[in-house]
Amino acid sequence: TDDMRDAPSLDILPALQARGAQVQAFDPEGRHEAEKLLPGVTFKSGPYEAAEGADVLLILTEWDQFRALDLPRLKTLLKAPVVVDLRNVYKTAEMVRAGFTYASIGRGA
Repeated sequence: TDDMRDAPSLDILPALQARGAQVQAFDPEGRHEAEKLLPGVTFKSGPYEAAEGADVLLILTEWDQFRALDLPRLKTLLKAPVVVDLRNVYKTAEMVRAGFTYASIGRGA
């Protein structure tokens, strides 16, 4: 859905921008609405385009496109293989095996 009410991105992305982050994003369903609500965010046409050259990949929604990422490809696009997954889309062991520094919510270290 493109409903942005209570979307965590509305708090998290402006907070990152306020600290100097340049944010590029991809949302397969909510882009049109998000562009109006998140000024200064550069919206990309896909997840790999959004990841290209990024210091960190932040997962804020659990769309199927994010569940099926080609992890070796993703790793080559990021400046460093760092993923912060706020939706627990991936298993920690899977990401560590793939060579990522991985953080998620509510899981033990």
